[in-house]
Amino acid sequence: MLPDLTETDLALYEWQMSVPGVGEEGQRKLKSASVLISRVGGLGGLVALELAAAGVGKLVLAHEGDLKMSDLNRQLLQTRAQVGRPRVESITQRLHDLNPDCEVVAISENVSAENADALVAQADIVVDAAPLFQERLALNAAAMRAGKPMIECAMHTLEASVTTFIPGMTGCLACYVPAVPPSWTRQFPVFGAVSGTAACVGAMEVIKLIIGIGQTLAGEMLCMDLGQMRFRRVKLPRNEGCAVCGTFTTKRLNER
Repeated sequence: MLPDLTETDLALYEWQMSVPGVGEEGQRKLKSASVLISRVGGLGGLVALELAAAGVGKLVLAHEGDLKMSDLNRQLLQTRAQVGRPRVESITQRLHDLNPDCEVVAISENVSAENADALVAQADIVVDAAPLFQERLALNAAAMRAGKPMIECAMHTLEASVTTFIPGMTGCLACYVPAVPPSWTRQFPVFGAVSGTAACVGAMEVIKLIIGIGQTLAGEMLCMDLGQMRFRRVKLPRNEGCAVCGTFTTKRLNER
């Protein structure tokens, strides 16, 4: 049963409820939804901010470590005063300042094979914004096992990409990246405006999935070259032989 909207809700979300297909029912769906975000840095942090602003009821944030000075060119929920302190503490406070009605569950851990299932179990939808493929692949596998949609957001230099994986309908990350690339490292070239662009697109994918409006990027990847301002959508056919979603996902969905 969807929650009722308060007078505050009706005032806060008046403009977005006038978007065709949203209305009060769509806002109630947002209020009842829960979203897990893996890493809340320059990309995931803005996903969290946009979802809190839209009225999503619960955000589960997984991010380990203290803030560094070099993070501040893109992690816009942070300030210089927070340098040296745990990232999730200041992020939780910033989100609470924006939307005190949003339940924020902050977990000072990065996603791993050991904790991914427990983290995914706490949310309806998963957003992957991690810099390392170890985390991305662990989250992908857990989301597929749980039968939950995952929005995959990424960026590098002046390029960004977003796609949506839906178990049983599309492929998954492991269809295209079955193992951790040997040359990938945590630190890479990044502008905050590029990661922020991917974040806003990713947040909109979550909102569309929750409410059931528009057309998502399920089965497609939006590729953005912000250096040349070129945008294209690429079909992502499912790999029937994928070790993660090929046979396991189908079996899992049949059991539900």
